Amino acid sequence: MPALFDKSQSKSLRVLAVPAFNDNYLWLIHDGRHAAVVDPGDAQPILAALDAHGLVLVAILLTHHHADHVGGVQTLLQHFNIPVFGPAGEAIAGVSQPLDEGDTATIPELGLTLSVLDVPGHTSGHIAYVAQGQPWLFCGDTLFAGGCGRLFEGSPGQMVDSLAKLSSLPGDTQVYCAHEYTVSNLRFALAVEPDNAVLAARMATEQAKRERQQATVPSTIALENATNPFLRYQQPTILASLQASGRLAEKQRKTDPVAAFAALREWKNNFK
Repeated sequence: MPALFDKSQSKSLRVLAVPAFNDNYLWLIHDGRHAAVVDPGDAQPILAALDAHGLVLVAILLTHHHADHVGGVQTLLQHFNIPVFGPAGEAIAGVSQPLDEGDTATIPELGLTLSVLDVPGHTSGHIAYVAQGQPWLFCGDTLFAGGCGRLFEGSPGQMVDSLAKLSSLPGDTQVYCAHEYTVSNLRFALAVEPDNAVLAARMATEQAKRERQQATVPSTIALENATNPFLRYQQPTILASLQASGRLAEKQRKTDPVAAFAALREWKNNFK
């Protein structure tokens, strides 16, 4: 995993990536003094980053209940008496401010307010945060760079609706997803849509980053719309690939618009 690095273009607020486990990114939003953390699956890297950068933690933001996203919450609460924002639809220990779509998470110490979107699919109550006044999306495991999360609890229809919400955000929105899965995701995308020139160029760019041990995230919504098969599942080229591989029947394609997405997700589940 790469070392700590800044990925924001903002002069006042910045986003610091804190690598954890094998491929997680924990996100610290900070102003040089105060910080909020998104999905702290492990407390120790966060405590180390706070100490290294002279930051005081003032809030925790959670997207869903999986352990690699919430595992550090209780330890952090032993060090800081702070609010914990999280999905109202999931039982997560420590959440003090449960949120649904239409709610906001306000962090006064940072002058930051984030709008909440319900994005079920990966889990039943997954939420995402869209920063107000900053081009930032914190989407947990719903949308990945080049891919999307597995459907552990939700349905294909739910994930289609969730991804549609995210894909409709402004194109310059930076996608702060939670895992370094990009090259693997793009390898699958190229199998599905081999003639997508933008996708091929992206693969070369992202592979070069990984060879230099650089992160491939954040991405942008515009780049995802141009290259991510799970946002492009209705494109004729992708539908043709699904039909040619026997994963989608012509009749099914016409009668069930979600069938193509479901077939694509199942293909990815078993892709080597």
